[in-house]
Amino acid sequence: MMNFKVPSRLRRLLVDSVELPQLKFPMTRPLSQPSRRRVSARLAPQRLTEVLWFGRNPGDLRMFEYVPPGVKGPMPLVVILHGCHQNAEDFDRASGWTALARAHGFAVLYAEQKMSNNPNLCFNWFRPSMVTRDRGELGSIREMIDFSRRVHDIDDGRIFVMGLSAGGALSAALLATYPELFAAGAIIGGLPFGAARDAMSALDVMRRGSTKTSEKWGELVREVSPEAARYPAVSIWHGDEDEVVSFANAEASVAQWLAAHERPRTKGRLRLFEGGERREWRDDYGNMILELVTLHDFGHGLPVGSAVEGWEPANDTERFILPAVLSAPEELVKSWKLSA
Repeated sequence: MMNFKVPSRLRRLLVDSVELPQLKFPMTRPLSQPSRRRVSARLAPQRLTEVLWFGRNPGDLRMFEYVPPGVKGPMPLVVILHGCHQNAEDFDRASGWTALARAHGFAVLYAEQKMSNNPNLCFNWFRPSMVTRDRGELGSIREMIDFSRRVHDIDDGRIFVMGLSAGGALSAALLATYPELFAAGAIIGGLPFGAARDAMSALDVMRRGSTKTSEKWGELVREVSPEAARYPAVSIWHGDEDEVVSFANAEASVAQWLAAHERPRTKGRLRLFEGGERREWRDDYGNMILELVTLHDFGHGLPVGSAVEGWEPANDTERFILPAVLSAPEELVKSWKLSA
């Protein structure tokens, strides 16, 4: 879902998955991370470790993690999902998530797509078989989280997910399908849950958005989680100049989660900042349940603000980690209260 402006190229982006057998071994393997970026020592990336066996892995994904040393007591866990043409190592280097994890004392889990599933490394958010509870890619990510909870001292009440683009759409599916699992989540340049059911409808909704009503959007969430006692707080980030995923999808995501909470479609409380605006919706106790962060004159990518000042893309996969007035990772650390 990255930088494809003509239908023919978009069509190649969202090819159907080919499922291949996978050998699994109960081992972990560290990733080497050579320094290729001009970043401060505080935000220097840490080393990700690949977990080569974590469960059945029905979606045939790869798992990477970083757990900071010396943390006392249960720690939060942040699940991160990259966009198309990206991978865990490059995404982490560009976003600075593991450096933030080391500084603040929380664990990080990356799910990574394989070319055998999608040649452009997109998560298959548009395939119903991939976003069904305990099946496909959702099932794999659920098993990764359960593995982390078994092996590390994770605070079960403080598990979060953030995804960009195709990863944002898959984050929406996780939040809708496992509301009991997540405290909050962020959808960056993504789409609402249930926006498409195949590659062709995905291309159309990416370009133009959907005509579904607010009630229909809400029903899609309630249908997969009919017994949900609560829903996670959702943070939606989108650039108003996004030419890959229409801003209409951010508005649809707002409609979806307001309807899921059975709240009227209001404009929310508006907060302006240089280069954008933030709308917040809160419950009767003042807790934030939904926010929309709109970045003006911003395209398709993860906003990183000053977190990577002086950085230039090291390769093609890092093109969608973009300078902005705000850093989404740093802002989410604050709003999710991840600071030690």
